[in-house]
Amino acid sequence: MNKITFPHQSGRLLSLDILRGITIAGMIMVNNPGSWNYIYTPLGHAHWHGLTPTDLVFPFFMFIMGVSTYMSLRKFDFEPSGAAIWKVVRRTILIFLIGLALGWFGQLCRGLASSESFIEAAGHFDTIRILGVLQRLALAYGFASLIALLFKERHIILTISILLIGYYFLLLVGNGYEMSEQNIISVVDRAILGENHMISDWTEEGVKIAFEPEGLLSTIPSIAHVLIGFLFGGLIIKHKDNHTRVEKLLIWGTVLAFSGLLFSYNCPINKKIWSPTFVLTTTGFAAQLLGLLIWIIDINQNKKWSRFFHAFGVNPLIVYVFAGVMANLLLNIKVSWQGEIIPIKNYIYSTLIQPWAGNYFGSLLYALLFVSACWLFGYILYKRNIYIKI
Repeated sequence: MNKITFPHQSGRLLSLDILRGITIAGMIMVNNPGSWNYIYTPLGHAHWHGLTPTDLVFPFFMFIMGVSTYMSLRKFDFEPSGAAIWKVVRRTILIFLIGLALGWFGQLCRGLASSESFIEAAGHFDTIRILGVLQRLALAYGFASLIALLFKERHIILTISILLIGYYFLLLVGNGYEMSEQNIISVVDRAILGENHMISDWTEEGVKIAFEPEGLLSTIPSIAHVLIGFLFGGLIIKHKDNHTRVEKLLIWGTVLAFSGLLFSYNCPINKKIWSPTFVLTTTGFAAQLLGLLIWIIDINQNKKWSRFFHAFGVNPLIVYVFAGVMANLLLNIKVSWQGEIIPIKNYIYSTLIQPWAGNYFGSLLYALLFVSACWLFGYILYKRNIYIKI
Protein backbone atom coordinates (compact mmCIF):
# COMPACT_ATOMS: atom_id res chain seq x y z
CA MET A 1 0.00 0.00 0.00
CA ASN A 2 1.81 3.06 -1.17
CA LYS A 3 -0.77 5.72 -1.71
CA ILE A 4 -3.11 7.57 0.62
CA THR A 5 -5.72 9.64 -1.17
CA PHE A 6 -8.55 11.89 -0.15
CA PRO A 7 -10.84 11.54 -3.18
CA HIS A 8 -14.10 13.25 -3.85
CA GLN A 9 -16.72 10.54 -3.28
CA SER A 10 -19.89 12.09 -4.64
CA GLY A 11 -19.54 10.54 -8.09
CA ARG A 12 -19.30 6.98 -6.81
CA LEU A 13 -22.10 4.46 -7.03
CA LEU A 14 -22.90 4.08 -3.35
CA SER A 15 -24.54 0.67 -3.73
CA LEU A 16 -21.28 -0.76 -5.14
CA ASP A 17 -19.37 0.43 -2.07
CA ILE A 18 -22.05 -1.05 0.19
CA LEU A 19 -21.95 -4.43 -1.57
CA ARG A 20 -18.18 -4.42 -1.24
CA GLY A 21 -18.54 -3.54 2.43
CA ILE A 22 -21.08 -6.31 3.03
CA THR A 23 -18.74 -8.88 1.50
CA ILE A 24 -15.69 -7.71 3.51
CA ALA A 25 -17.70 -7.72 6.75
CA GLY A 26 -19.00 -11.17 5.83
CA MET A 27 -15.51 -12.50 5.07
CA ILE A 28 -14.21 -11.26 8.41
CA MET A 29 -17.19 -12.66 10.33
CA VAL A 30 -17.07 -16.20 8.90
CA ASN A 31 -13.28 -16.35 9.29
CA ASN A 32 -13.34 -15.47 12.99
CA PRO A 33 -15.87 -17.50 15.02
CA GLY A 34 -15.36 -17.94 18.73
CA SER A 35 -14.86 -21.67 18.13
CA TRP A 36 -14.62 -23.62 14.88
CA ASN A 37 -16.44 -26.44 16.66
CA TYR A 38 -19.57 -24.35 17.10
CA ILE A 39 -20.69 -22.69 13.88
CA TYR A 40 -24.27 -22.30 12.69
CA THR A 41 -24.67 -24.23 9.44
CA PRO A 42 -25.22 -21.17 7.18
CA LEU A 43 -21.96 -19.68 8.53
CA GLY A 44 -19.85 -22.64 7.48
CA HIS A 45 -18.56 -23.60 4.04
CA ALA A 46 -19.94 -26.59 2.17
CA HIS A 47 -17.62 -29.51 2.86
CA TRP A 48 -17.37 -30.35 -0.86
CA HIS A 49 -20.27 -30.08 -3.33
CA GLY A 50 -22.98 -27.60 -2.43
CA LEU A 51 -23.48 -23.95 -1.65
CA THR A 52 -24.01 -22.14 1.65
CA PRO A 53 -24.45 -18.40 2.29
CA THR A 54 -20.82 -18.32 3.45
CA ASP A 55 -19.69 -19.71 0.09
CA LEU A 56 -21.09 -16.57 -1.58
CA VAL A 57 -18.87 -14.08 0.22
CA PHE A 58 -15.55 -14.57 -1.56
CA PRO A 59 -17.01 -14.86 -5.10
CA PHE A 60 -19.14 -11.79 -4.50
CA PHE A 61 -16.01 -9.80 -3.73
CA MET A 62 -14.35 -11.18 -6.86
CA PHE A 63 -17.37 -10.10 -8.91
CA ILE A 64 -17.11 -6.59 -7.43
CA MET A 65 -13.42 -6.55 -8.28
CA GLY A 66 -14.38 -7.19 -11.90
CA VAL A 67 -16.90 -4.33 -11.87
CA SER A 68 -14.31 -1.99 -10.35
CA THR A 69 -11.70 -3.14 -12.88
CA TYR A 70 -13.88 -1.88 -15.73
CA MET A 71 -14.16 1.51 -14.09
CA SER A 72 -10.41 1.61 -13.42
CA LEU A 73 -9.27 0.58 -16.91
CA ARG A 74 -11.77 2.94 -18.49
CA LYS A 75 -9.36 5.75 -17.58
CA PHE A 76 -6.89 4.20 -20.04
CA ASP A 77 -9.56 3.71 -22.76
CA PHE A 78 -8.90 -0.04 -22.41
CA GLU A 79 -5.72 0.38 -24.42
CA PRO A 80 -2.62 -1.68 -23.46
CA SER A 81 -0.45 1.35 -22.83
CA GLY A 82 2.68 1.14 -20.72
CA ALA A 83 0.99 3.04 -17.91
CA ALA A 84 -2.05 0.73 -17.88
CA ILE A 85 -0.01 -2.49 -17.96
CA TRP A 86 2.36 -1.20 -15.29
CA LYS A 87 -0.57 -0.35 -13.02
CA VAL A 88 -2.02 -3.84 -13.41
CA VAL A 89 1.30 -5.61 -12.88
CA ARG A 90 2.25 -3.45 -9.90
CA ARG A 91 -1.12 -3.91 -8.23
CA THR A 92 -1.07 -7.67 -8.85
CA ILE A 93 2.38 -8.05 -7.30
CA LEU A 94 1.53 -5.88 -4.29
CA ILE A 95 -1.72 -7.71 -3.45
CA PHE A 96 0.04 -11.07 -3.85
CA LEU A 97 2.90 -9.99 -1.58
CA ILE A 98 0.47 -8.68 1.04
CA GLY A 99 -1.21 -12.08 1.05
CA LEU A 100 2.16 -13.79 1.49
CA ALA A 101 3.09 -11.36 4.26
CA LEU A 102 -0.12 -12.15 6.15
CA GLY A 103 0.69 -15.85 5.94
CA TRP A 104 4.24 -15.23 7.13
CA PHE A 105 2.96 -13.07 9.99
CA GLY A 106 0.69 -15.90 11.10
CA GLN A 107 3.63 -18.31 11.17
CA LEU A 108 5.72 -15.77 13.05
CA CYS A 109 3.04 -15.36 15.72
CA ARG A 110 2.60 -19.12 16.11
CA GLY A 111 6.34 -19.61 16.38
CA LEU A 112 6.75 -16.92 19.02
CA ALA A 113 3.80 -18.36 20.95
CA SER A 114 5.62 -21.72 20.92
CA SER A 115 8.66 -20.12 22.59
CA GLU A 116 10.77 -19.99 19.44
CA SER A 117 13.21 -17.14 19.01
CA PHE A 118 12.27 -14.39 16.58
CA ILE A 119 14.85 -15.65 14.07
CA GLU A 120 13.47 -19.19 14.28
CA ALA A 121 9.84 -18.09 14.10
CA ALA A 122 10.48 -15.76 11.16
CA GLY A 123 12.43 -18.32 9.18
CA HIS A 124 9.82 -20.99 8.43
CA PHE A 125 9.79 -20.21 4.72
CA ASP A 126 9.89 -23.92 3.95
CA THR A 127 6.32 -24.30 5.22
CA ILE A 128 4.74 -20.96 4.31
CA ARG A 129 1.47 -21.21 2.37
CA ILE A 130 2.12 -19.70 -1.06
CA LEU A 131 -1.48 -19.23 -2.19
CA GLY A 132 -4.50 -17.88 -0.34
CA VAL A 133 -7.41 -15.47 -0.60
CA LEU A 134 -5.43 -12.33 -1.44
CA GLN A 135 -3.14 -14.26 -3.76
CA ARG A 136 -6.18 -15.63 -5.61
CA LEU A 137 -7.57 -12.11 -5.92
CA ALA A 138 -4.23 -10.83 -7.19
CA LEU A 139 -3.82 -13.48 -9.89
CA ALA A 140 -7.44 -13.32 -11.04
CA TYR A 141 -7.32 -9.52 -11.19
CA GLY A 142 -3.98 -9.47 -13.00
CA PHE A 143 -4.86 -11.94 -15.74
CA ALA A 144 -8.40 -10.59 -16.20
CA SER A 145 -7.14 -7.02 -16.47
CA LEU A 146 -4.52 -7.94 -19.07
CA ILE A 147 -7.17 -9.80 -21.07
CA ALA A 148 -9.43 -6.74 -20.86
CA LEU A 149 -6.61 -4.54 -22.15
CA LEU A 150 -5.46 -6.85 -24.94
CA PHE A 151 -8.84 -8.10 -26.22
CA LYS A 152 -11.77 -6.16 -27.57
CA GLU A 153 -14.81 -6.20 -25.29
CA ARG A 154 -16.84 -8.23 -27.78
CA HIS A 155 -14.22 -11.00 -27.57
CA ILE A 156 -14.30 -11.21 -23.78
CA ILE A 157 -17.51 -13.28 -23.75
CA LEU A 158 -15.76 -15.83 -26.01
CA THR A 159 -12.74 -15.79 -23.70
CA ILE A 160 -14.95 -16.46 -20.66
CA SER A 161 -16.63 -19.35 -22.48
CA ILE A 162 -13.29 -20.90 -23.46
CA LEU A 163 -11.96 -20.63 -19.91
CA LEU A 164 -15.04 -22.19 -18.30
CA ILE A 165 -15.62 -24.92 -20.89
CA GLY A 166 -11.93 -25.80 -21.03
CA TYR A 167 -11.80 -26.00 -17.23
CA TYR A 168 -14.94 -28.15 -17.20
CA PHE A 169 -13.31 -30.77 -19.45
CA LEU A 170 -10.11 -30.56 -17.41
CA LEU A 171 -12.09 -31.46 -14.30
CA LEU A 172 -13.94 -34.18 -16.18
CA VAL A 173 -10.83 -36.04 -17.32
CA GLY A 174 -8.73 -35.33 -14.24
CA ASN A 175 -10.94 -36.60 -11.38
CA GLY A 176 -11.73 -32.98 -10.65
CA TYR A 177 -14.95 -33.72 -8.82
CA GLU A 178 -13.31 -36.24 -6.49
CA MET A 179 -12.05 -35.07 -3.11
CA SER A 180 -8.74 -36.91 -3.12
CA GLU A 181 -5.09 -36.42 -3.94
CA GLN A 182 -5.82 -37.96 -7.36
CA ASN A 183 -7.78 -34.81 -8.17
CA ILE A 184 -5.91 -32.99 -10.94
CA ILE A 185 -6.03 -29.78 -8.90
CA SER A 186 -4.19 -31.43 -6.02
CA VAL A 187 -1.79 -33.20 -8.39
CA VAL A 188 -0.75 -29.96 -10.08
CA ASP A 189 -0.44 -28.00 -6.83
CA ARG A 190 1.66 -30.72 -5.17
CA ALA A 191 3.92 -30.89 -8.22
CA ILE A 192 4.45 -27.13 -8.48
CA LEU A 193 3.97 -25.80 -4.95
CA GLY A 194 4.83 -28.82 -2.84
CA GLU A 195 2.76 -30.18 0.05
CA ASN A 196 4.59 -28.05 2.61
CA HIS A 197 3.27 -24.91 0.92
CA MET A 198 -0.36 -26.04 0.79
CA ILE A 199 -3.06 -26.46 3.41
CA SER A 200 -4.70 -29.78 4.25
CA ASP A 201 -8.32 -30.85 4.16
CA TRP A 202 -10.28 -33.90 5.28
CA THR A 203 -12.41 -36.13 3.12
CA GLU A 204 -15.81 -37.32 4.30
CA GLU A 205 -14.11 -40.62 5.19
CA GLY A 206 -11.74 -38.78 7.54
CA VAL A 207 -8.66 -39.04 5.31
CA LYS A 208 -6.29 -36.07 5.46
CA ILE A 209 -5.20 -34.82 2.04
CA ALA A 210 -3.14 -31.94 0.69
CA PHE A 211 -5.66 -29.76 -1.13
CA GLU A 212 -5.34 -26.06 -1.86
CA PRO A 213 -8.78 -24.38 -2.28
CA GLU A 214 -7.08 -21.36 -3.85
CA GLY A 215 -4.93 -23.54 -6.09
CA LEU A 216 -3.26 -22.82 -9.41
CA LEU A 217 -5.63 -24.64 -11.78
CA SER A 218 -8.73 -23.30 -10.03
CA THR A 219 -7.41 -19.81 -10.76
CA ILE A 220 -8.52 -20.38 -14.36
CA PRO A 221 -12.28 -20.08 -13.64
CA SER A 222 -11.64 -17.27 -11.17
CA ILE A 223 -10.21 -15.24 -14.06
CA ALA A 224 -13.49 -15.82 -15.91
CA HIS A 225 -15.26 -14.78 -12.69
CA VAL A 226 -13.57 -11.37 -12.69
CA LEU A 227 -14.19 -10.97 -16.42
CA ILE A 228 -17.93 -11.51 -15.89
CA GLY A 229 -17.84 -8.78 -13.26
CA PHE A 230 -15.94 -6.64 -15.77
CA LEU A 231 -18.76 -7.02 -18.30
CA PHE A 232 -21.31 -6.02 -15.68
CA GLY A 233 -19.14 -2.99 -14.94
CA GLY A 234 -19.51 -2.04 -18.60
CA LEU A 235 -23.27 -2.53 -18.35
CA ILE A 236 -23.43 -0.16 -15.37
CA ILE A 237 -21.31 2.52 -17.05
CA LYS A 238 -23.13 2.38 -20.39
CA HIS A 239 -26.58 2.71 -18.85
CA LYS A 240 -26.76 5.94 -16.88
CA ASP A 241 -30.34 5.50 -15.70
CA ASN A 242 -30.49 3.52 -12.46
CA HIS A 243 -33.82 1.92 -13.32
CA THR A 244 -32.28 0.52 -16.51
CA ARG A 245 -29.26 -0.65 -14.54
CA VAL A 246 -31.48 -2.52 -12.09
CA GLU A 247 -33.45 -4.13 -14.92
CA LYS A 248 -30.31 -5.30 -16.75
CA LEU A 249 -28.61 -6.54 -13.57
CA LEU A 250 -31.64 -8.54 -12.48
CA ILE A 251 -32.27 -10.04 -15.92
CA TRP A 252 -28.70 -11.07 -16.67
CA GLY A 253 -28.10 -12.06 -13.05
CA THR A 254 -31.09 -14.40 -13.23
CA VAL A 255 -29.86 -15.87 -16.53
CA LEU A 256 -26.44 -16.63 -15.04
CA ALA A 257 -27.76 -18.01 -11.75
CA PHE A 258 -30.35 -20.19 -13.48
CA SER A 259 -27.72 -21.48 -15.92
CA GLY A 260 -25.40 -22.40 -13.07
CA LEU A 261 -28.14 -24.20 -11.16
CA LEU A 262 -29.34 -26.00 -14.30
CA PHE A 263 -25.89 -27.24 -15.34
CA SER A 264 -25.07 -28.27 -11.76
CA TYR A 265 -26.72 -31.65 -12.42
CA ASN A 266 -23.73 -32.48 -14.61
CA CYS A 267 -21.15 -30.12 -13.13
CA PRO A 268 -21.62 -29.79 -9.34
CA ILE A 269 -21.43 -26.39 -7.68
CA ASN A 270 -18.22 -26.52 -5.67
CA LYS A 271 -16.28 -23.63 -4.16
CA LYS A 272 -13.10 -25.57 -3.39
CA ILE A 273 -12.53 -26.38 -7.05
CA TRP A 274 -14.25 -23.15 -8.21
CA SER A 275 -16.36 -25.16 -10.65
CA PRO A 276 -17.82 -23.45 -13.74
CA THR A 277 -21.33 -23.73 -12.26
CA PHE A 278 -20.03 -22.08 -9.07
CA VAL A 279 -18.86 -19.17 -11.23
CA LEU A 280 -22.17 -18.83 -13.06
CA THR A 281 -24.37 -19.17 -9.98
CA THR A 282 -22.43 -16.81 -7.70
CA THR A 283 -21.90 -14.11 -10.32
CA GLY A 284 -25.62 -14.29 -11.06
CA PHE A 285 -26.53 -13.91 -7.40
CA ALA A 286 -24.01 -11.06 -7.03
CA ALA A 287 -25.50 -9.19 -9.99
CA GLN A 288 -29.00 -9.64 -8.56
CA LEU A 289 -27.92 -8.34 -5.15
CA LEU A 290 -26.19 -5.34 -6.72
CA GLY A 291 -29.35 -4.56 -8.67
CA LEU A 292 -31.40 -4.80 -5.48
CA LEU A 293 -29.00 -2.47 -3.65
CA ILE A 294 -29.12 0.10 -6.46
CA TRP A 295 -32.90 0.05 -6.21
CA ILE A 296 -32.86 0.42 -2.42
CA ILE A 297 -29.99 2.89 -2.02
CA ASP A 298 -29.50 4.84 -5.23
CA ILE A 299 -33.11 4.99 -6.42
CA ASN A 300 -35.14 5.03 -3.19
CA GLN A 301 -32.41 6.83 -1.22
CA ASN A 302 -32.77 4.42 1.71
CA LYS A 303 -29.22 4.85 2.97
CA LYS A 304 -29.18 5.04 6.76
CA TRP A 305 -28.90 1.28 7.31
CA SER A 306 -25.91 1.07 4.95
CA ARG A 307 -23.58 3.44 6.79
CA PHE A 308 -22.08 0.61 8.81
CA PHE A 309 -20.94 -1.19 5.65
CA HIS A 310 -19.69 1.95 3.92
CA ALA A 311 -16.67 2.11 6.24
CA PHE A 312 -15.72 -1.40 5.08
CA GLY A 313 -16.49 -0.75 1.42
CA VAL A 314 -14.25 2.27 0.85
CA ASN A 315 -11.17 0.71 2.49
CA PRO A 316 -11.61 -3.03 1.87
CA LEU A 317 -8.00 -4.16 1.61
CA ILE A 318 -6.60 -2.37 4.65
CA VAL A 319 -9.53 -3.47 6.83
CA TYR A 320 -9.12 -7.08 5.68
CA VAL A 321 -5.39 -6.94 6.45
CA PHE A 322 -6.13 -5.39 9.85
CA ALA A 323 -8.52 -8.27 10.57
CA GLY A 324 -5.86 -10.83 9.65
CA VAL A 325 -3.26 -9.20 11.86
CA MET A 326 -5.64 -8.84 14.80
CA ALA A 327 -6.83 -12.46 14.50
CA ASN A 328 -3.25 -13.74 14.71
CA LEU A 329 -2.45 -11.52 17.68
CA LEU A 330 -5.53 -12.56 19.64
CA LEU A 331 -4.83 -16.22 18.96
CA ASN A 332 -1.15 -16.14 19.90
CA ILE A 333 -0.74 -13.53 22.63
CA LYS A 334 -1.47 -15.29 25.91
CA VAL A 335 -2.65 -14.17 29.33
CA SER A 336 -2.80 -15.84 32.71
CA TRP A 337 -6.25 -16.91 33.88
CA GLN A 338 -6.92 -18.99 36.99
CA GLY A 339 -3.47 -20.52 36.90
CA GLU A 340 -3.55 -21.29 33.16
CA ILE A 341 -1.88 -19.52 30.25
CA ILE A 342 -4.45 -19.11 27.48
CA PRO A 343 -4.71 -17.02 24.27
CA ILE A 344 -6.59 -13.71 24.52
CA LYS A 345 -9.17 -15.09 22.09
CA ASN A 346 -9.91 -18.04 24.36
CA TYR A 347 -10.16 -15.71 27.34
CA ILE A 348 -12.70 -13.48 25.57
CA TYR A 349 -14.78 -16.35 24.18
CA SER A 350 -14.47 -19.06 26.83
CA THR A 351 -14.57 -16.94 29.97
CA LEU A 352 -16.47 -13.78 29.04
CA ILE A 353 -18.98 -14.82 26.36
CA GLN A 354 -19.58 -18.59 26.22
CA PRO A 355 -20.62 -19.14 29.88
CA TRP A 356 -23.78 -17.04 29.48
CA ALA A 357 -24.34 -17.06 25.69
CA GLY A 358 -23.75 -20.76 25.05
CA ASN A 359 -21.55 -22.47 22.48
CA TYR A 360 -23.13 -21.58 19.13
CA PHE A 361 -24.57 -18.17 19.96
CA GLY A 362 -21.44 -17.30 21.93
CA SER A 363 -19.27 -18.22 18.96
CA LEU A 364 -21.38 -15.96 16.75
CA LEU A 365 -21.22 -13.12 19.28
CA TYR A 366 -17.45 -13.33 19.32
CA ALA A 367 -17.40 -13.10 15.51
CA LEU A 368 -19.69 -10.06 15.60
CA LEU A 369 -17.53 -8.43 18.27
CA PHE A 370 -14.48 -9.04 16.07
CA VAL A 371 -16.25 -7.49 13.07
CA SER A 372 -17.18 -4.47 15.22
CA ALA A 373 -13.53 -3.94 16.19
CA CYS A 374 -12.55 -4.03 12.50
CA TRP A 375 -15.39 -1.64 11.69
CA LEU A 376 -14.10 0.81 14.31
CA PHE A 377 -10.69 0.80 12.62
CA GLY A 378 -12.31 1.35 9.21
CA TYR A 379 -14.65 4.01 10.60
CA ILE A 380 -11.74 6.06 11.94
CA LEU A 381 -10.22 6.11 8.45
CA TYR A 382 -13.64 6.80 6.93
CA LYS A 383 -14.39 9.77 9.19
CA ARG A 384 -11.01 11.28 8.39
CA ASN A 385 -11.63 10.81 4.65
CA ILE A 386 -8.59 8.55 4.35
CA TYR A 387 -8.83 6.03 1.52
CA ILE A 388 -5.83 3.74 1.16
CA LYS A 389 -5.27 2.36 -2.32
CA ILE A 390 -2.55 0.45 -4.11
